[in-house]
Amino acid sequence: MATTTIVLRVEGMHCGSCALLIDDALDDLPGVLSTRTTLKQGRSTVELDASLSSPEEVIQTIDELGYHASPMA
Repeated sequence: MATTTIVLRVEGMHCGSCALLIDDALDDLPGVLSTRTTLKQGRSTVELDASLSSPEEVIQTIDELGYHASPMA
């Protein structure tokens, strides 16, 4: 299994519940092995099985929740 870890900047979070909502939604995606979203850092770190999910799907899921995600530079 080929895994990849992506780190995303997440904008629009207002509280810890926002981070939990993002983690819960990402946990439901096929191929997501772990996710850690923090309000304080404004980022989400996601480990995924590259054969089942893509960074674009992760970003789209976060965006559909009403936040804005983009790759960290």
